[in-house]
Amino acid sequence: MNMPLNAETMATDQAPVAPVTPALQETPLPTPAELKAELPLPATLAGRIQRQRDSVRRILRGEDSRTLIVMGPCSIHDEVAALEYGAKLKALADQVSDRFVLVMRTYLEKPRTTVGWKGLLYDPERTGNGDLNQGLRRSRRLLLNLAEMGLPLATEALSPMAMDYLSDLVSWTAIGARTTESQIHRELVSGLPMPVGLKNGTDGSIGVAVNAMKSAAHPHHRLGTAADGRPAMITTSGNPDTHIVLRGGRGLTNYDADSIATTVATLAEAGLSTAVMVDCSHDNARKQAERQLDIAREVMAQKAAGNHHIRGLMLESFLEPGRQDDGAELRFGCSITDPCIGWEQTEALLRSLV
Repeated sequence: MNMPLNAETMATDQAPVAPVTPALQETPLPTPAELKAELPLPATLAGRIQRQRDSVRRILRGEDSRTLIVMGPCSIHDEVAALEYGAKLKALADQVSDRFVLVMRTYLEKPRTTVGWKGLLYDPERTGNGDLNQGLRRSRRLLLNLAEMGLPLATEALSPMAMDYLSDLVSWTAIGARTTESQIHRELVSGLPMPVGLKNGTDGSIGVAVNAMKSAAHPHHRLGTAADGRPAMITTSGNPDTHIVLRGGRGLTNYDADSIATTVATLAEAGLSTAVMVDCSHDNARKQAERQLDIAREVMAQKAAGNHHIRGLMLESFLEPGRQDDGAELRFGCSITDPCIGWEQTEALLRSLV
């Protein structure tokens, strides 16, 4: 039975509904200037980092015939294990320096397809509660300690604001497959002071990376923050040192000679750097860490056969092979995100490559 309309029922039906406002919690953080004052970069170390960036640039520009290898854990969850890996990597880097420039992956942010642990920077205790105050300090301290060993460092720029706190310690930066298409990240790259590798799209196509390289080479005006934390218009001059990183996509690989030749031709036609780095992990390895070994050997064989456009490799490597689920008791030096090759495999591989 329908209720008859009257003034009372009409008033009830038409009463405005209060909007639901998501609960927000604000936690103050140090400004970039404050964190850098707390954990300063010594002038001598800053000079070394600049020289390391120049070494990377010379390889990417074809002025140095050595191969750039960016290698290390998928993501860093344990600073002690990262420092042990770094010490081993530095010793190996010195021994193979006639053939390679080794740069350690220090990935502090973890891009997620849906949800999950977002990295040491955001949730250093892995509780799910997040603690950027602690994460920023621990991340910067770790990078300082690794840089003091003499290692060039690499990271992935996921949050543009994070680079305000950390970029002075980094010699090479990656833009991931999910963010290469992002205008915000292209504008960020145009002002970064180091070479940047842009990955092909998650579908395996290289068009988004080509467009990103074009965009990042040009000056931009972007919204950002000054060193004192105030909002500021950031004016960039354009980054001349970008290059493509081939990582496969959606079940497709792109490290074979034909795929690399097609990539080089597309880059040349666009008037861009034809330097190619191959990510031996991710879709190229079909998420099987040990496939990286054969991929690295095949790509280096192409370079030895005369393909001088191949300038670099990327490897996911840690102290122990494989991966593990996060939990109370973890195997030391084993990834909690993507699977990695172990140190013994890593060292044997690099000594075998020509």
